[in-house]
Amino acid sequence: MSTLARRGSRGLPSLFGAHPFGALSREIDEVLGRFGEGWEGEWPVAQRMPSLDLTESNGSLEVKMDIPGMKPEDIEIHVTGDTLTVSGRHEEEKKEQDEEKKFHRVERRTGSFQRSVTLPSPVRESDVTADYQDGVLTITLPKTQTEKAHRVAIKT
Repeated sequence: MSTLARRGSRGLPSLFGAHPFGALSREIDEVLGRFGEGWEGEWPVAQRMPSLDLTESNGSLEVKMDIPGMKPEDIEIHVTGDTLTVSGRHEEEKKEQDEEKKFHRVERRTGSFQRSVTLPSPVRESDVTADYQDGVLTITLPKTQTEKAHRVAIKT
C-alpha cells in the first residue's frame, strides 16, 4: 500500500503537459499584465460612481454624496418624479510632459459621472436644496404630504 501511495501520479503521464496549472498561471499573468497597458487615468465606469447615503426623517429625505475636488458649477442636480440624478464632469490639469515635470504616476480621477437613485417617497421638487462643502454634496429633499389611507364604506 505504501508503494502505491509513493508512486501516485508520478508514474502517469500528465494530460496537461509538464504542469497542470502552468497554462492557467500564464493566462492570468497575461491578463494582469494587460491591465495597466495604455491606461490614461480614466477610471472604469463603476469606479466613477460617487458613493452616497440616502436617509429619511419625518419631513425630508437627505442624500450625502462624496464628490471630492469638484466645483459646484460643474455639478448638476435634477429631480424628476421619484428619481434624483446627480451628474458632473471633473477635469484635471493637462498631464503633458515637459523638461521640468516628469510624471511617475497618474491616478487621480478625471472624467464625467452620472448617478441616479429612486427616492422612497414623493418630494416637493421646487423646495429641494443642495450644499457642497469639503467634497461632500448634501441634497435635502422635503417630502410631500401623502394622502392618508382611509376606509371606504360600501353602500348596500
